[in-house]
Amino acid sequence: MEGRKTWRLRHWIILGYSIPVAALIISATVTVVNINELTRISKELERSSLVKDKVSDLQLAIQTVSRTTRGYLLERNETSLQNYRAAIEKYKTTVELIRDLIVNQQQIQNLTNTDAFIQQYFQTTDNLIRIVDSGDTARAIETWKTDNGRTLSNDAITLLTSMEALEDEIVAADQLAQQEALQRLRFTLVVAALSSVILSIMIGTWIIMKASRMMDQAAGEIASSASEIAASVEQQERTSSQQAASVSETTTTMDELGASSRQSSEQAEAAASGAQQALKLAEGGTRAVERSLDGMNTLREKVDAIADQILRLSEQTSQIGGISGLVSDLANQTNMLALNAAVEAVRAGEHGKGFAVVSGEIRKLADQSKKSAEKINALVADIQTAINSTVMVTDEGTKTVEEGVKIAEETSDAFAGVADAVNNVVLNSQQISLNVKQQAVAIQQVVSAMNSLNTGAQETANGISQIKIGTHQLNESALLLKTAI
Repeated sequence: MEGRKTWRLRHWIILGYSIPVAALIISATVTVVNINELTRISKELERSSLVKDKVSDLQLAIQTVSRTTRGYLLERNETSLQNYRAAIEKYKTTVELIRDLIVNQQQIQNLTNTDAFIQQYFQTTDNLIRIVDSGDTARAIETWKTDNGRTLSNDAITLLTSMEALEDEIVAADQLAQQEALQRLRFTLVVAALSSVILSIMIGTWIIMKASRMMDQAAGEIASSASEIAASVEQQERTSSQQAASVSETTTTMDELGASSRQSSEQAEAAASGAQQALKLAEGGTRAVERSLDGMNTLREKVDAIADQILRLSEQTSQIGGISGLVSDLANQTNMLALNAAVEAVRAGEHGKGFAVVSGEIRKLADQSKKSAEKINALVADIQTAINSTVMVTDEGTKTVEEGVKIAEETSDAFAGVADAVNNVVLNSQQISLNVKQQAVAIQQVVSAMNSLNTGAQETANGISQIKIGTHQLNESALLLKTAI
């Protein structure tokens, strides 16, 4: 407690501003942690969406294998065989890509089981192709019917559909986690903004009250000292007036008394000047505090900018969900068109014009799926850009805090100058008191020298009057300083 009383004003100011600075650093750290978590969830969402698209590609490849196999059974031609082989190669490439993407253990097991089943299905279709190539198409068709080739194809698609459904659940969970992370980040920013504003106002008010109380105490002490000096001078003036008729003093003694009086007058003027300087320094301290408050307002604007960036990020994330739904709808339409194409192919036989039309529609829908995937990638890139912008705004907020610390230090220096000026005033006042005591000794010499000239006594009275005037001016200056504070 005793140590706290010895603190200077600058120490209180630095202590007061350290509290909001520490709070801001903590809030900035929490914000960065939330942003990193949001980035991780966004990457997981992007990966899950890509896995879902690739599962749809597997379904399309299985349907293509089934369709080209039936087409090759009905009409042996090189085009169907090339499409068959391309579909199998597409399947293998896509499966390997999915293996690298998925991290969910259940999905890994589902992919392993599904791939094993589909490999058996491919063995069946390869066997049918070899039978057709040997020239026994009828036996190949009979084998297709006996082995339930269509049923195997549908079972494979069903397995892939279950994988796609599970991936939909994973995507939904990632989207939910992303929304929760956004809400946490938004809450953190709002709390940080409100806390910074409220804490800044409270600290600023506390500093002003503390400084005003200290300055008011100093001004009161100055005014009290000046009043005591004025009372002493008035008493000396009355004594000198009573002795004016009978006092005689040598020329040397009167010269000493006059010189002492002039010195007292000069020191009184110096004290008044010091009080004026203290007033100016106090005004400078007030302006520095106002600059500190302006710096904190700028900090609030920076935090608002961060909130706007995060809101934009939330809107873009919502668009990702919409585009993912569009991709799912396109996949379903592709399945329907594929079935229609198969029906047309069987119905037309050699004249499969309807199959050609449906195949063209399938390609169009595939293009739309690709465009939707590109939109997803673009939106994810926008999310990353928004996050980077948020980090930059947070850095700007940190710089603003540093500027606030500098302003606080300027305020501390200004009030330290006020304290020094007040100390000088006190020293001058003490010197005035000493000079007045010297004058009292000289007056005693005048009393002992009854033959001194009346004119000298009058000059002494005039000098004391000047001291009185200067002391009153000092008192008025101290009161003015106290009123201004």
